[in-house]
Amino acid sequence: MRRALALVLTVVAAAALTGCGGGSKRMMFGTGGTAGTYYSYGGVLAQYMKNYADVRVTAVSTGGSKVNIQSIQDGDFQLGFCQSDVLTYAWNGTRAFEDDGATHDFRILGALYAETVQLITMDKDIKSVEDLKGKSVSIGEAGSGVYFNALDVLNGAGIELSDIKPQYQSFEDSKESLKDGKIDAAFIVAGAPTSAITELATTNGVYLINIDGDLQEKILSECPYYEAYTIPAGTYPGQDEDTQTIAVEATVVVDANEDDDTVYDLTAAIFDHVDEITKENAKGSELTIENAAGITTVPYHPGAAAYYADHGVTVNTEEQEGVTDE
Repeated sequence: MRRALALVLTVVAAAALTGCGGGSKRMMFGTGGTAGTYYSYGGVLAQYMKNYADVRVTAVSTGGSKVNIQSIQDGDFQLGFCQSDVLTYAWNGTRAFEDDGATHDFRILGALYAETVQLITMDKDIKSVEDLKGKSVSIGEAGSGVYFNALDVLNGAGIELSDIKPQYQSFEDSKESLKDGKIDAAFIVAGAPTSAITELATTNGVYLINIDGDLQEKILSECPYYEAYTIPAGTYPGQDEDTQTIAVEATVVVDANEDDDTVYDLTAAIFDHVDEITKENAKGSELTIENAAGITTVPYHPGAAAYYADHGVTVNTEEQEGVTDE
């Protein structure tokens, strides 16, 4: 009797362990720094994936887009956030991936929201990108997506790195350096509002610099992964006017070797619950199937493609020759 009872308890305990947290499959989800949108939003999405895709998804803080792609390549992560420009570099082996070489170990799950190129300062005399000459400017961590976004903006305005005093800082470090007067301006690329900027605007005041006019047109014509974007007035405390800028897409990528059914369920876990997700994170309001299916430079995972097909939208799942970021 005791042996029988012990056997029953062992089976029950094993079932409880395997059932804890939703499903036996485990996936690591690379997000970004703790002061950015990736991290907070990734935590929300991971919970919905756990609840509705029966997968134990763990969202972790990382160095951002390039690290997430490389971690999928290395087999450490199965999901990750990535800027649409950086995933293009990865696929083609250009810019941030020029030294490391191309990787095709990932596929697109879906584009989620616009990542805004936000140029901020506390110096009221800096009114344009051209005013950055001779200034100390944070341009993101070396080799990061932010770094290349900053280069695109600066070069579009005819500014070389030798014309400024470049600082290679994270969002959090940029915020603190601005507060302490150690830098004059910073590039932050994330969904607006971004917590680091909101905090700075609330406690110290901040100015957003427009990336507009001829400069914007030049960047859009030379770099097809950007789009024009408006940060509405009131997005940040003290922001009384719209700010014109550019944006890339915040995209979720997935290991190319993940099975189709799992990726279908992960995609459904997001796009079947837009209203609920929006209540937990404002970026959920930008979730649409049409936008999710808008990446053209890298193929989609067949599981995600099947979900979009069920909703009347077709995406590419084949590796294409000649797709570049230029």
